[in-house]
Order: sequence, then C-alpha cells, then structure tokens
Amino acid sequence: MRFLPASLTTVLVELADLDQTLALFASLEANPIKGIEETVPAARTLMIRFRPADISAEDLACEIATRDLSAKIVPSDKLVEIPVRYDGEDLADVAELTGLSVEEVIRRHTESEFTVAFCGFAPGFGYLVGGDPALHVPRRQSPRTRIPAGSVALAGAFSGVYPQNSPGGWQILGTTPLKMWDIGRDPGAILQPGYRVRFFDMEKSGKEVETAETPSTGADVRSTSNSARFEVLSAPIPAIFQDLGRFGQTGQGVSASGALDRSSFNAANRIVGNPVNTACLELTLGGFSFKSTTRAVIGVAGAPCVITVEGASCSFETGTYTPISLEPGDGVKFGNPAKGMRSYLAVRGGFDVAPVLGSAATDTLAVVGPEAIVAGSVLELRNDKSGLSSVSIHELPAFDLPSSGDTVTLDIVYGPRTDWFTQKGVETLTSQLWQVTPQSSRVGIRLAGDEPLERRDSAELPSEGTATGAIQIPHSGQPVLFLADHPLTGGYPVVGAVAEYHLDLAGQIPINAKIQFRPLGPFAEIAATRKTKISGEQP
Repeated sequence: MRFLPASLTTVLVELADLDQTLALFASLEANPIKGIEETVPAARTLMIRFRPADISAEDLACEIATRDLSAKIVPSDKLVEIPVRYDGEDLADVAELTGLSVEEVIRRHTESEFTVAFCGFAPGFGYLVGGDPALHVPRRQSPRTRIPAGSVALAGAFSGVYPQNSPGGWQILGTTPLKMWDIGRDPGAILQPGYRVRFFDMEKSGKEVETAETPSTGADVRSTSNSARFEVLSAPIPAIFQDLGRFGQTGQGVSASGALDRSSFNAANRIVGNPVNTACLELTLGGFSFKSTTRAVIGVAGAPCVITVEGASCSFETGTYTPISLEPGDGVKFGNPAKGMRSYLAVRGGFDVAPVLGSAATDTLAVVGPEAIVAGSVLELRNDKSGLSSVSIHELPAFDLPSSGDTVTLDIVYGPRTDWFTQKGVETLTSQLWQVTPQSSRVGIRLAGDEPLERRDSAELPSEGTATGAIQIPHSGQPVLFLADHPLTGGYPVVGAVAEYHLDLAGQIPINAKIQFRPLGPFAEIAATRKTKISGEQP
C-alpha cells in the first residue's frame, strides 16, 4: 500500500489490485474516518479528499494502513440486462487481438456476468469487471475524439458503456439503445457500484427493448409566468448558472463542478446581501446583455468590465464590486474585461432556478445542471427575502487578475505520478513557461510549451481518480490543467496539482497568458507514521 499526494487536500492510496481497492472503500464506508469528505475508487487506487483542519495526510495514512483488506465485496442482488447491437467499429480488431473469431468474441461477452466495480469518467459510466479474461484487450493507440452515446466497449480488464458522446480510447464492440444516464430517473445512473450486469445480443435474443425519452437535464429558466425576470438580449458565449458545487454524487460518476473563481462568486453574493451559495450566473469574456422587467439590485464580481445601464429616464456606466439598482425596463450590458476571464452576476433575492442533484452548478462536460443561458432566455427572479443581509459596498478582488500575455505563477504539489517522468521531464514542467491555448475551457486549461514532458516509458496507467487542479500529461507531453468540470477519473499520469489557494486564480487565466509552475517541495510518498509531539505541546 502506497500513499501518494494528489493535492494539499487529496491523497491517492495505491493498492495491489481492484479487490483490495473495493475492500478499503467498503471499510471506509462502514467505518468512516473523521475528516474524509469524499472517496473515489478506481482500478487499483482510492482517491480520498479530506479536511486538513480535522486530520493530516500522515494521520490519515496511519488510520488507513491498519484496515483489513481481506474482505470480499458481497455481490448485489440487482441484475441489469443491457441489449447490444454487435456492430462496433473495433469488433474485428478485438477478434484479431484475442485470436478469436468475431462470433466467439460476441459469445464470450454475452455469456459473462459483470459487476460494476466503480463509476467515473462521465455520469453513468460504470467500470465493469468479471468478464472473460480472453477478452482483455488494450486501449486503442489513437483515441477517438468522439465515441457515440451507447457504445459498448472494452479496455484492459474492463467493459463499459459510454453514456454520452465523448472522446475515448476503448475498443467498441457495439451499441445499446438503453439510456445509461437519465436525470429523470432516481438514481440517474442505471449502473451503480456492486450491481451485476449481463449483455445480450439484440439480433439473437428476440427480446423487446423499451427506451424512454430523456427529459431535459436542467431546470427550465425560460418560463414567462413571473413578471419579475431578466430577458436575455445577447450572450456571445452562453452564460451558465453556478454555485459552490455538487458533492456526494461520485457514486454515479458525477463530479463537483461549481464556480471556477469561488472568491468572486462569494463576493458577488455579498455585494447584494444574498445568503452563502446562492446561485449566480458565470459570464465569460463579456458581451452579455439583458433587460429587467422589475426593480432589482445586482452585483458583479470577478473579471472587471464596464457595465452600462440604459433606462427610460437616465443611463450610466458603472463597474464591478458595487451594488447596482435597476428599474423596470432598464437594459444592462457588460463590456469585455481587460483582465481575467469570468465575471459573476448575482441578483438580490436570487434567481429562480431549480437545483439538479442538489446543486445549481452547470457541469459542461457531464451535461448536468441548469440549461445554458443564450439570447432569448428568460431568467425568473426568486425575490426570496429570507436570509438577506445588507448590501456590501466594501468588496474588493481577492487577487490581481491576469491579462492576456501576462505570466502567472501557480504553486503546485508534486504527485501522484511524478515518478512516471524522467528528471528532465519534471524539470521541464517547472523551468519553462506554458502558454494557455484557445482549446481551454471549464474542463481544463490546455497548455503548450516548447518542450514536452519526457516520460520514463510508455506504460499504460489504469484509470484513477483526478482532483481539481491536477496537471495531467497525455501522450503529447503537453499538460492539461484540470478545472472544475474535469472527468472524475482519468487514464493519463498526473505529474502534480495546483495548490487549492491558487485554483481561483487558475480559473481566471485568459487565452495566450503564460503559466509558470512553482513546486512547494520535492515529490515524496506520504509516510504512514504519526508525527511525534514536542515535549510540553498541548493536545
């Protein structure tokens, strides 16, 4: 058992195999350790996010090291049968890789009984184990940029079904019409850890397959039943609702998401006197405009921009970090920010937006949360007076926001897979500047440097949990810095992670800025030994 740093608040426990991983996961579920906030099981690792105020990484490792890992997981009584049309693009390749005929591949796949070991990558994506060992095949050398929803695929010892269109490198056997993820169901994921799964050939079975229409994955924000509303006039980049995140859904493969710049999100709510975690609109690069049908007070924090208010009796310009009063009929337009990327728009009393899985955060990768806001959208206002406080006129930015062309220094923690890279590769990460490319998004910042990171070898990493701020290195050697909408698990090694106190800054770095990574210390495993107290120290 190894304990590897994944961030300042996250530890990756590496175990011998999947059985040990699931045994440790079950042990922590049955007998929790105070301070653990979330656990993400994977092929042979368990990622644990903890509260440093309650427990240190070293003490956490000590507690875990004593757990019994011999117990086997009891199979669930729940059996899910998945119909498959075996016409996949990689079916012939799988036959060649295994030395079997296509018919034999299909027979072995349908005669196997699988178990959902864990969920990740995307909501509703279950990693299935227990299939015929003869069907163990490697990932494709060149991952596809788009795999259709419903694709049934193999990779290593796992089988799985892609719940939505997404990139991926698994070998596709066929497709299923069954919806693996449906926010209208409870739970939304048809596959849950521990469930048993069998596939059957639709052509040979003769079974009827029923599929229901999937309802909208988000709240309806276009209703016009309420007279208190904002009518969106323009949104060059769709705006999205955000709050502090969606937690407790990792069992369905759903990550937290949430505002990329939490300090600005919180400031916007304080400006208008809202309770903590009231949903705001996250605006990217300005150009957003709307008309108000009612009196309202708004506040904007984050990327600074000129805010123009045009009314029947007067018009004026103002800026961020101050309360702005609106009258019925007023139009509001946001200019383009000179610095930063994202601004947060709050309205006193809150927007009338329904939470999805307990949160108003919009996860752009998983497509979970309220619908994106575009020209023509109508934003109903809740006007909830409970919990309101006085507006704040003393808010200031938490840090200086970067401009395009600036160099931004981000502190990082090495790990968990720093030792997968050569010494030269590790030095490359911190010695050269990395440019933010236009391919960046809320999922992650894609970086480009003169010299790619050099790996020790081309070994394949089993999928494992990834933390927000993780610096993942794909085959190209060019880093991807994961932001709030990153996948829950990933199959490329993570060389380090941005310190949590710099995540808000990372969320504001614009295209063509440069990033300098600054390590907080050398890479080292976490020792499962308690720190000795100094004599006289109070407990």
